[in-house]
Amino acid sequence: MKPLYPVILLTISNIFMTFAWYGHLKFKSTALWTVVLASWGIAFFEYCFQVPANRIGHEFFTAPQLKIMQEAITILVFSIFSALYLKETLRWNDIVGFILILLAVFFVFKKWD
Repeated sequence: MKPLYPVILLTISNIFMTFAWYGHLKFKSTALWTVVLASWGIAFFEYCFQVPANRIGHEFFTAPQLKIMQEAITILVFSIFSALYLKETLRWNDIVGFILILLAVFFVFKKWD
């Protein structure tokens, strides 16, 4: 296995996760129980990619590295989702917050030896 596989799987997982968590925001008139069930259904597919991503990824990365990688991918996927699907513009402070999370990637992956 190559270290790129977990990144691909985490990206696919995050696409499903983002739709599960935020996709229902366009359907505010739909009953809450309906969107909860739909979100659970979508989340099943998220887990089908997330669990293998972590299992395979742990051969190459530490658990903290996998977690911060997942967070960085989440930020990227969510930013695209927010702009294209929800039609919401990111504000400057959103971008600064996302950049600070991306700085965490640097600190986690930097070799400090």
